[in-house]
Amino acid sequence: MEITSLPSKNSKPLKKRTNSGLFITLEGGDGAGKSLLIARLEAELKKRSLPLLVTRNPGGTPLGERIRDLILHQKAFPVSSRCELLLFLADRAHHVETLLLPALREGRIVICDRFNDSTMAYQAAGRGLDLQQVKALSSFSAQGLSPDLTLYLDVDPAIGLKRIRKSKQNRLDLERLAFHQKVRKAYLKIALEEKERVRVLDAHLSPDEVFQQAMIWIDQLMHLFTPRCRQDEAHIKAVGC
Repeated sequence: MEITSLPSKNSKPLKKRTNSGLFITLEGGDGAGKSLLIARLEAELKKRSLPLLVTRNPGGTPLGERIRDLILHQKAFPVSSRCELLLFLADRAHHVETLLLPALREGRIVICDRFNDSTMAYQAAGRGLDLQQVKALSSFSAQGLSPDLTLYLDVDPAIGLKRIRKSKQNRLDLERLAFHQKVRKAYLKIALEEKERVRVLDAHLSPDEVFQQAMIWIDQLMHLFTPRCRQDEAHIKAVGC
């Protein structure tokens, strides 16, 4: 599949899907560099005085962080693939209801580390659960919420796993290479099928290059975003109120 790191004549235009704010998700296999990119995006958008929420799924709320720890780090509580799926979706239902939708209604830019695409890649493709059932449950838990833009950081799983070898790893990180290869294949299929929403970034490049690519796509989306003006000079200058 062609890596669509930069806009071209074949790039489909971005479309706004949420009613008020902007919903941007980041996806990628383990070791792709999502956390570093999110930190840099957060710093850049805060510098522009834009209304911003950065969160993660699973997690992002006190309940979500407890579910995250239970799924990813508690070896004393092994879970089946179905149980794992439903725990992730319970977190997502709570996350969407209590954090994401309120922030979007307030007109904020929401950047979320993982969302429904992760469930398609990890639980449907990686775990082998029925894709249509997983899609239906994911849509239900998210109340049909779909990102305005998804940045997928694509990296060879062997390289990604090598990058995180010395860091703290969770249960999914420790899966065999074949599992992560299925995950990558599923992500690329999603990107191919949803070109209006998903942009593929080449995560084999340097962090600076990946950040520059990401900002090109985010800046393309910003003209669809009309922030609610705050009465302070820096904000007015940044967003042109």
